Amino acid sequence: MTERLQPRTTGPILLGLALLLFALLAGCEREPQSYRLEGPIFGTGFHITFYGDYDDEQLAQIEQSVKDALHRVDRLMSTYKSDSELSRFNQSPVGQPFELSPQTAEVVREAIRVGDMSDGAFDVTVGAAVNLWGFGPDKHPDRIPSDNDIAKALEEVDYQALELDGNKLTKTKPVYVDLSGIAKGYGVDAVARALDDLDVNRYLVEVGGEIRTRGDKPGGDPWRIAVEKPVSNERSVQRIIELDDSAVATSGDYRNYFESDGKRYSHTIDPRTGRPITHHLVSVTVITSDCMTADALATAIDVLGPDAGYAMAERENLAVYLVVKTAEGFETRVSTAFQGYLKDSDKENQS
Repeated sequence: MTERLQPRTTGPILLGLALLLFALLAGCEREPQSYRLEGPIFGTGFHITFYGDYDDEQLAQIEQSVKDALHRVDRLMSTYKSDSELSRFNQSPVGQPFELSPQTAEVVREAIRVGDMSDGAFDVTVGAAVNLWGFGPDKHPDRIPSDNDIAKALEEVDYQALELDGNKLTKTKPVYVDLSGIAKGYGVDAVARALDDLDVNRYLVEVGGEIRTRGDKPGGDPWRIAVEKPVSNERSVQRIIELDDSAVATSGDYRNYFESDGKRYSHTIDPRTGRPITHHLVSVTVITSDCMTADALATAIDVLGPDAGYAMAERENLAVYLVVKTAEGFETRVSTAFQGYLKDSDKENQS
């Protein structure tokens, strides 16, 4: 793994994937200094921008703390590492309590909560179905599973088969837990906590498109995040939002899919059917106080679709921005709680 920490004083910062970040620095501003830390993690990459006045020893400590936080999450929750804590749980016998670390237990507890909130649309045991469709560690894309294969995989999809007592997790039947729909957001939160502990209080943390911010930019300007237009052949802005001490996550299938016989199959698998989603919701952006929850909610609403997802957002008072594909192009739906995050010039009536 290679990380690079370097001062930056001019130019925009642009982050891709589900979000584009616009962090425009004042051309002549020298204080506070801007720094950038980046590198690979979780099969994707992380980018951190923070402001302050730090000496070399402090910068080294910040860099090490960030790396330690990310690698700790990877060691605990990766499904690609056979010796990770999560992999060892998946290999453990049915009915036998497995002692989790407090970190993994926290993520599993939140995953179960969001599963209940979404009536099973978010299910961390969906891994058997995800793997079957070729989107998991054992990749074999472009192969359409049979109905019998799907039915067999669904026998192992049931988050309610997970019983968490303190930090002890027990599975009551064979299930395969995959935390990829929530652990990346937790990794963002872990980095944010590491920065907070070192009194770094003006930062933006991004891991694979999931973002968390603290404080503001020089001049008192808020962090401005651009929701990307959900088209696969270009990078352009759909809407700009403003963040202050918030987390944002986006889910969408407009870049991760495969085609067979002219039909497109999304990488987002509905755990209730064991099949890729088929509705016309192409992008979901969720803002919460922590990125772990935003990550899970974005996946849940992506599975639910535009109508049920919007209804859940209003019922639970969630800040959610939906982009729906129509015959005329794209339609946006903005929950009541999301309105406050839009720039004044971009305010719109919710659908």
